[in-house]
Amino acid sequence: MFKVLSGSWALLLGMMMLQVGNGMQGTLLGVRGALEGFSTFQMSIVMSSYFLGFLAGSRMAPEMIRRVGHVRVFAALGSLISAVLIMYPTIADPWAWAVGRVMIGFCFSGVYVTAESWLNNSATNETRGKSLSLYMIVQMIGIVSAQGIMVMADPAGYVLFVIPSVLVSLAFAPILLSVSPTPAFDTTKPLSLRQIMNISPLGCVGMFLTGGVFAAQFGMAAVYGAEVGLSVAQISSFVAAFYVGAVFVQYPLGWLSDRMDRRKLIAGVSVMTGIGALIGMVFGANFWMLLVAAFLVGGTSNPLYSLLIAYTNDFLEHDDMAAAAGGMVFINGLGAIAGPLLVGWMMGAMGPGGYFLYMAVLMFMLVGYAIYRMTQRAAPSVSETDSYTPVSFSSSPMAVEFAQDYAIETAQEAQTD
Repeated sequence: MFKVLSGSWALLLGMMMLQVGNGMQGTLLGVRGALEGFSTFQMSIVMSSYFLGFLAGSRMAPEMIRRVGHVRVFAALGSLISAVLIMYPTIADPWAWAVGRVMIGFCFSGVYVTAESWLNNSATNETRGKSLSLYMIVQMIGIVSAQGIMVMADPAGYVLFVIPSVLVSLAFAPILLSVSPTPAFDTTKPLSLRQIMNISPLGCVGMFLTGGVFAAQFGMAAVYGAEVGLSVAQISSFVAAFYVGAVFVQYPLGWLSDRMDRRKLIAGVSVMTGIGALIGMVFGANFWMLLVAAFLVGGTSNPLYSLLIAYTNDFLEHDDMAAAAGGMVFINGLGAIAGPLLVGWMMGAMGPGGYFLYMAVLMFMLVGYAIYRMTQRAAPSVSETDSYTPVSFSSSPMAVEFAQDYAIETAQEAQTD
């Protein structure tokens, strides 16, 4: 672990600061939108726009890096993020915010591609697993820390918009001034979506549905909190509970994943997510039960991303795993774009309870499909499956390829032993 930190501390510190900025802007816009009188539907468009930009960025960033290099892409996108964050409070219009969110999503996707290729380049076979774990942990720490900063000033003012802008600007200093060499950049040509669907129908359907659930957590949690009348401090705690749950539950589920039929675990985890969502819907008037629901939903739904990738890998040749990464992230992104729009519609039609009902419906749909797929083919032997590796749902295809490399190396070492 010390070896990983000594070689990547600047990158990890910078990424944590970036996640503080990213985590703040999502929650802050949800709160500020309510203060400005924006409707739930308008806020759903604003929140969905981030994922549209993120998806576009994940496709275009590799070509940008090839043309002008890591450093220029990193610096340019970082400057744009900082500028957009400052502009939000000056143009209190939902359509202007939506455009800003598209730009923010695009830029963060490009930043992640750049940073993750740097991290992959600095890792060795011995440190790759720890690098992935640390990367995911600092991302979660950044998002959770952002919620604590929310109570430091009035969301109706400018200060809370200035803070993430400054943090994003500062985040690039340790990265760009570090001595780490610029890596060579190359990505694998992805498999087509049809090919991936034929290989793992459950993996594809699951990634689409979980994309919708992640978007509800990341984009609409603050909107829900404002709708039910939570204070800023309560909204911050509610949003943080999703990510605290993800940190605590990720690794126990990963351990189980390598020791049982992953389809059964996918179905079981989805049931728990659905139950957590129903708890939030029924007992949402009690703030403490709301935190329990958020912890359970976040803790069980977030690991599904890595679990579905690991399950899909079970049916791929090692050489095709990295190629499938881009397609899986793209499918997840499509679900994430649709997620806030559907949540906004349900909240408008049914009231705030539609927020949790939406997540419950998606997760029980995944349960049903996982059970159906169990009747269609036998599960691969546990001894023949690759290792589970934790990946954050906010990561780019580069991080997923990075995780695929680690899974392949771990499997090959196990076969050698």
